[in-house]
Amino acid sequence: MKYPKIGIRPTIDGRWGGVRESLEEQTMNMAKTAKALIEKELRYADGTPVQCVIADTNIGGGAEAAKCAEKFSTENVVATLTVTPCWCYGSETMDLDPRTIKAVWGFNGTERPGAVYLAAVMAAYAQRGLPAFSIYGHDVQDAADTSVPADVKEKILRFARAAVAIGQMKDKAYVNIGGISMGIAGSDAQASFFQNYLGMRTEWVDMTEILRRMKLEIYDDKEFEVARAWAEKNCKEGLDINDDDSLQENIRRSKVVPYEEEWDFCVKHALICKDILFGNPVLAEKGWHEEALGRNGISGGFQGQRQWTDWLPNADFTEAILSSTFDWNGARAPIAFATENDTLNGTAMLFGTLITNRAPIFSDVRTYWSPESVERVTGHKLEGVAANGVIHLINSGASCLDGSGAALNENGEGCMKEFWNMTEGDIAACLEATDWRAANHQYFRGGGFSSHFITEAEMPITMIRVNIIDGVGPTLQIAEGHTAHIPQEVSKTLEDRTDTTWPTTWFAPRTGMKGFETVYDVMANWGANHGASVYGHVGADLITMASMLRIPVVMHNVEDVDVFRPHSFKGFGTKDLEGSDLRACSFYGPLYK
Repeated sequence: MKYPKIGIRPTIDGRWGGVRESLEEQTMNMAKTAKALIEKELRYADGTPVQCVIADTNIGGGAEAAKCAEKFSTENVVATLTVTPCWCYGSETMDLDPRTIKAVWGFNGTERPGAVYLAAVMAAYAQRGLPAFSIYGHDVQDAADTSVPADVKEKILRFARAAVAIGQMKDKAYVNIGGISMGIAGSDAQASFFQNYLGMRTEWVDMTEILRRMKLEIYDDKEFEVARAWAEKNCKEGLDINDDDSLQENIRRSKVVPYEEEWDFCVKHALICKDILFGNPVLAEKGWHEEALGRNGISGGFQGQRQWTDWLPNADFTEAILSSTFDWNGARAPIAFATENDTLNGTAMLFGTLITNRAPIFSDVRTYWSPESVERVTGHKLEGVAANGVIHLINSGASCLDGSGAALNENGEGCMKEFWNMTEGDIAACLEATDWRAANHQYFRGGGFSSHFITEAEMPITMIRVNIIDGVGPTLQIAEGHTAHIPQEVSKTLEDRTDTTWPTTWFAPRTGMKGFETVYDVMANWGANHGASVYGHVGADLITMASMLRIPVVMHNVEDVDVFRPHSFKGFGTKDLEGSDLRACSFYGPLYK
C-alpha cells in the first residue's frame, strides 16, 4: 500500500539577525510535536500508524516553501499542516499546491503574534481560492509551554483523520459486481461522482464472472477448504421459514442449487468476490494471471436481486463476512461491501469505515416505531434511549457480524472494535450471537442464508447516507444516536411483522435539533431506503471530511461548536452553517475536478 502522508510545514519569521534564530528550535519542535501526536493516535485501515513527513528546514519565505513542496511531491503527501509559534510572511510561506488539503496551527501565545499570522494566512488562502482549516487554541499559553491543548489536539486529529481517509480512497476503485438492483437509484454508479469527488475509478464486473470462476475453479482451493471448514464449525443454521410446497411450481423449479451444496456455493462466492476486488497471487500460480491482478478495489457491491437471486443463492454470506472485522483467516480490516450494489450506501460505508477503522453496518431504514405503536402492538412501554421511539434498521441482505455488539470493551460492555483489537473471544462471541437463517424463498428463489442477530448492546453509533440531488450534486446525511435494547419477546414480535430472517438493530437517534425534532422526523427526512452505521459518535469527523471533498452536509445532529470546516467557508455566512456549507461546496466544486 502506498500510504498517504501528512506533511508538516514549520513556518517562521524570515528576519535573520536575531529574530529567526531565536525561534528556530521552538518552531521545529512544534512540528515534531504535531508529528508525534498524529503518528501515535491515528492508524491506516491496515492497522499501521499514520505517517507524517516534516520539511527539512523551517520555512521563512518562498525559497524554503518551494524546497518543502519538492520534498512533499515525492512522499505522497495528501494534506499539509503548517505550524508556527510566531508571525510569518503569509503569502510567502503558505502551501500553494492545489492538490493538498491544508490546515494551519497558530500557537496562541502573547510573546510572538502566532495568531496574527494565522489570521493573515487564512485571508491569503481565502483570496487565492484555497480552502484551509484554522487551528488556534482557546487559551493563551506561555512561550515555553510545549503541550498541545485539548481543543488543538482534537482539531489536529480531526483534520488528519479525515485527510488520511480521503488519501486512502484516492486512485482506488469501487467495484460494481452487477448493475442496478430492482430500480434502486443508489445502485446506479455515477462514474463522474467517484472520479471528481473521491478521486476513485469505477469498475464493472458482470455477475456471470462469478459463475465462470466457479465452473473453472478460479479460486484458491486450499483457502476454500479452510473457509468451508470454518463456516461449518462457526456458522450455525437457524430458523427456516420456508414452506416451498405452498409456492407455485415455476418458483420451486427456480432453485437450481441443491440444499446440500448451498454452503459450498456461498463460501466460493465470498472468496471470488474478494479476489475480484483485491486480486490473489495464488490465481497466477494456477495460470490465471489477469484474474490474479484484481480490480484495485477498496470497496464494492453485489447486485444480486433479482437476476441472480431468482435462481441462485443470495450473497448475504459474502456481504456479511466481507464487511466484518474477521473471517476464516482471523481478524482483518473490514471491507465496505454493499448489498444490492447500492453504491451510494457503499460510499457511506466506506466513509464510516475509513474514519473509524471499524466495520460498517448496512441496513434498510425500514420502519419508525413510535412509543405508542410499540405499546399498542406489544403492550410494552419503551424506556431509556428508546423512550421517544426507534427506527428499525434491518437488512434484506446481511450486516457485518460486528453489528451484533457481542464484542466487549474493558468495562464488559458490548461494542464494535478495530480489527487489531478483536480478540479470539470477541470473534467467537460475534459468531455465537449470529445464526444463519435460510433465505426467504419468496424473495430469494435461489436460496442461500442470511445472517441474523439482534443488537442487544446499547452502543453509540452514527448513521450515514450519501445521496445525489439533481441541482445540488452529492450530499451527506448524518444521524448520531444509540442502539437500543428492547426485551427479547418485544423485539421478536416487532421483527415478525417484517422478516425474521434478517439482522435487526433498533436505532434511537439523538433528537431536539432542527430536522431532528423527533425520531419520526429523522425517518421522514432520511434521503433513501438504506443507511450505513458505524460505531461511535463521529459526525464531526464526517463533516470535516465532507468539507474537504466539497460534499455539503444537509442533515446532521452535531452541535455547531463541533463543526470544523475550512476557515473560508465562514465567508459564505456564519449564521446558517448548513447554508454556508452548501454555498461554499458549490463554489469550490469537487476536490478532484
